Amino acid sequence: MNPHQGRSVTPLALFTSLWQHRVLIRALTKREILSRYKGSLFGVAWSFLTPLLTLLVFTFVFGEIFQARWGGAQQSGTLDFATALFAGLMVYTFFAEALSRAPTLIVGNPNFVKKVVFPVEVLPLTSTLGAAFQLGMAYLLLLVMLQFSQWPMGASVALVPVILLPLIVLTQGLCWLLSALGVFVRDIGQLVQPALTALLFLSPIFYPLSSVPPALQGLFRLNPITYTVEAIRNALLHGTVPDWTAFATFSAICAAVAWLGYAVFQWTRNGFADVI
Repeated sequence: MNPHQGRSVTPLALFTSLWQHRVLIRALTKREILSRYKGSLFGVAWSFLTPLLTLLVFTFVFGEIFQARWGGAQQSGTLDFATALFAGLMVYTFFAEALSRAPTLIVGNPNFVKKVVFPVEVLPLTSTLGAAFQLGMAYLLLLVMLQFSQWPMGASVALVPVILLPLIVLTQGLCWLLSALGVFVRDIGQLVQPALTALLFLSPIFYPLSSVPPALQGLFRLNPITYTVEAIRNALLHGTVPDWTAFATFSAICAAVAWLGYAVFQWTRNGFADVI
């Protein structure tokens, strides 16, 4: 069997492939997570310490130097601002980490493509799951912060993993797409980094969407992470459940993008070995 022959790109084929390789995916994801901290003094504890240090830097700059208050509420303290900031920052960090690595995932593993009968479609998936592990650690840190902030912590906190799921699916689709394109267009990797930097400031991370001029809010809603950031903040900080109609629409779009990314990956994989 030729591992690089044409494959079915139906949604059923996608789920079948992931299920068949679930043990391999689990093993590679574990290796992905552990390899990041191999040889370090604190090991996997860095998965918790890294978002904590990032939070401290951003909180100091925006909360202490710029004296920023969330949504202009002067009565909110630095911890309250940091909690609202981190709720958006953890979403962006997950999205940026997964996409920044995507263009080099196939190029960086030529042996899997050329010499071994290997399901290369799992490489982008294990990278996304590794980033999702970091996201989970950041979420735990956020829950601790909520305990000491003035934001009310209601039952809607339990909905956060549900709200995050469509974005994870969307991110996976984009990773499949970028990892495939990165084989043929090496400049993709150079374009992704500045695009992600721009996305940081063009997303409601350091400010709520309501602070954006009304004429620009429609444009901001086209941002792939805007919906998730706003929905998570509403659930965490205001105890508001998502608008399920909007959630279903967003989920459908994310699923369509994931399928499209997978389809492009499968359609182009025949040429991977010739280019690498």
